[in-house]
Amino acid sequence: MAELRPISVIIPLFNEEPSLQPLYDEATRVLQTLRRPYELFFVDDGSTDGSFAVLERLHAADPEHVRAVRFRRNFGKTAALSLAFKRVRGEVVVTMDADLQDDPHELPKLLAKLDEGYDLASAWREHRQDSIAKRLPSLLANSAVSALSGIRLHDVNCGFKAYRAEVVRELKLYGDLHRYIPVLAHWQGFSVAEVPVTHRPRLFGESKYGWRRLIRGFFDFLVVLFLTRYLRRPLQLFGTAGAVSLFFGLVLGLYLTYLRLFGEGIGWRPALFLDLLAIIVGVQFISMGLLGEMVRNFGYRSEDEYSVRSEL
Repeated sequence: MAELRPISVIIPLFNEEPSLQPLYDEATRVLQTLRRPYELFFVDDGSTDGSFAVLERLHAADPEHVRAVRFRRNFGKTAALSLAFKRVRGEVVVTMDADLQDDPHELPKLLAKLDEGYDLASAWREHRQDSIAKRLPSLLANSAVSALSGIRLHDVNCGFKAYRAEVVRELKLYGDLHRYIPVLAHWQGFSVAEVPVTHRPRLFGESKYGWRRLIRGFFDFLVVLFLTRYLRRPLQLFGTAGAVSLFFGLVLGLYLTYLRLFGEGIGWRPALFLDLLAIIVGVQFISMGLLGEMVRNFGYRSEDEYSVRSEL
């Protein structure tokens, strides 16, 4: 029965020692009210404070529900989630941050969305309790992602999410792709919903957000666009760009030929160099597309071509 499905709550963390005990207490109270089997799976991403010592105490006091993994160094949130997705046991998987800004009391809202039939329920921090330095770049990024990816979400990068287990089993995460999990899931064919939730101010420590993360996020989004739209047909991307460049070079070449036939010199014209550049770039793009198709052919695996929802 749906109401008895076990829940795994994944909590990646880095230097969050003061928040772990209150987070455990609060999350445990909420999970106990759901009357489902549950586990709290903490991933210490190479903390340099006493975070793992707290996790050891929590595990010793509640070994049935608390599991913890510690990385040798800081590998990043994507690595933490990737490991946890492979090891959790629940049929429903929840991810949340360890800084107490995600409110565990909002968890039933996300689970209710899954019970409606959605595969992924993503939280929307409708009234986000962060500085303008975090909110403004996030607003711009969310607008760009919604416009280019085809999935309309207000808060793509929110770490508070609930998934059916089959979603996390099919996700391939590396780099910093955890920011775009809803986009990856959407393009894999899973249904994604958004749920407004309460967002709380940070009580302990400091945010790990910075301008470098924003720059990395931009390049990660380019990767996501390529993976979701053109991974299975690279020639469509590179071939289209190459064809446009070649067409421009052809038109410009005809114009220069016309000038030369009627006695005008073209050797000194910048347009001649632009024409040559357009032709060379066009040929290179098409060649890259063909090479991409060759690599895809050699690396072809039929199970990567589809996602099975059910089987009788």
